[in-house]
Amino acid sequence: MLFDPLADAMSVIKNAENVGKPECSIHPASKLVGRTLKVMADRGYIGEFEFVDDGKSGTFKVKLLGRINRCGVIKPRFAAKASDFERWEKRFLPARNFGVLILSTNKGVMSHTDAMAQNLGGQLLAYVY
Repeated sequence: MLFDPLADAMSVIKNAENVGKPECSIHPASKLVGRTLKVMADRGYIGEFEFVDDGKSGTFKVKLLGRINRCGVIKPRFAAKASDFERWEKRFLPARNFGVLILSTNKGVMSHTDAMAQNLGGQLLAYVY
């Protein structure tokens, strides 16, 4: 039974990276998963990804680059202010300026560094390093 599509997507990516596969497929596809994949691709953790419509919810085909050590979701989805990102970095990332927190803001899904630059807070979704 599927309760959290983002958590399932992150575990599929992490497991495929650990095994050394060149690509993986994530299903079901959702807007939140797609936007999270876009942040990961912009930061260079994954390669290209594409949406494949299968008549149901669709799937994402993701090219893996072998650059992910660990990724996962943050549960519960804590609210974070722009001034508190350093505290959350200490909690979820192994070192300062190493890895990225992904959060949902009122301007869309973005990394914590982009949110700090725009002085935005939001809900923490995931981490990648």
